[in-house]
Amino acid sequence: MSAPARVTPSVAQTTSTSPRGTLYRGNEGMWSWVLHRITGVAIFFFLLVHVLDTALIRLSPEAYDAVIGTYKNPIMGFGEVALVAAIVYHAFNGLRIIAVDLWPWATRHQRQLWWGVLGLWVVTVGGFAARHIPIVLSNIGGGH
Repeated sequence: MSAPARVTPSVAQTTSTSPRGTLYRGNEGMWSWVLHRITGVAIFFFLLVHVLDTALIRLSPEAYDAVIGTYKNPIMGFGEVALVAAIVYHAFNGLRIIAVDLWPWATRHQRQLWWGVLGLWVVTVGGFAARHIPIVLSNIGGGH
């Protein structure tokens, strides 16, 4: 008995439809993953700096007051908006990931759930920014 004939796959079967040099396809799943990692790292570094500057109060209250004084400027006020945006996205997307892990129906609707996360994120961050940015801008002149 002879060995079966080897079938050579066509070029269409062996060629990727995604651009060369990347493994990512740019769909919702990839962007959800990338944003979740970026926001997680940003929140980690914020917490690290927060713990370190808060620890200064035990070493030198004057140094603590000086560091906290540098945070009272409009740039840091807009940074607070970015921080809240990162926390809100990370939290909502984390809930989406939990739902996908726990319930089979959520796995089938990952794309819709991610768009829901973005919708909730826009509403939540928009509401916070609408309230916070006027406060930041009112402090530019030195008043409070």
